[in-house]
Amino acid sequence: MCDFMQVYQNLKGDSGISHYEIGTDYVAVKFKGSAGMYVYKTRRVGKSHVERMKTLAQKGQGLSTYISQHPTVREGYVLAENQRQEA
Repeated sequence: MCDFMQVYQNLKGDSGISHYEIGTDYVAVKFKGSAGMYVYKTRRVGKSHVERMKTLAQKGQGLSTYISQHPTVREGYVLAENQRQEA
């Protein structure tokens, strides 16, 4: 399922995120133990949140914390099961 996604570096070693994918207007996140991908799109959570999440994903630190600390993001995902997201 995660062949097309990037491995989340998890620099602190305590993240629940295993993989991510960055698109033009979204970030898709795969959490450990989850069958689906959580997709955060600009039209649902806002461009500033998606851009910050892209930076954190590439950095490999802070993405899970960011998601959990921002209610708009935490509640704004779309669950996509076993399929690649298109931009």
